[in-house]
Amino acid sequence: MIVEEVTEAGPEVVAAFQRLVPQLSRSSPPPTGAELAEMVAAPTTTVLVARNGSGDIVGTLTLVVFRIPTGLRAWIEDVVVDAAARGSGVGSALTRAAIAHATEAGARSLDLTSRPSREEANRLYRRLGFRQRDTNVWRFEVRT
Repeated sequence: MIVEEVTEAGPEVVAAFQRLVPQLSRSSPPPTGAELAEMVAAPTTTVLVARNGSGDIVGTLTLVVFRIPTGLRAWIEDVVVDAAARGSGVGSALTRAAIAHATEAGARSLDLTSRPSREEANRLYRRLGFRQRDTNVWRFEVRT
């Protein structure tokens, strides 16, 4: 398996997101080609994909590294592994690559959220050294 940073939102990447995002969220549509291009071009965002031995994209992860008054921080979002590839180390490889990228960038911490129902993912994050924080995560839904 190979993990690589997406540098261009070409048709293969767009098609992969069209296939993978519905496996992550039923309420959010996959990003368009233009939206993926915007993500890839953003200096604070790193889009990673994992490819199997045949070269097919079987997972993706988005890492955001940003500066706030208390230091450089990083956040992992929207980790998704194709259902057919789960249990084969894809999530681990993507997360390890994100950890390496955030560390290299100088981030003081790396956060993520994961639903309690995603038991396998939560076990993976614990195994990789993530610790559950004693905090609340709050969300305000912006309506347009």
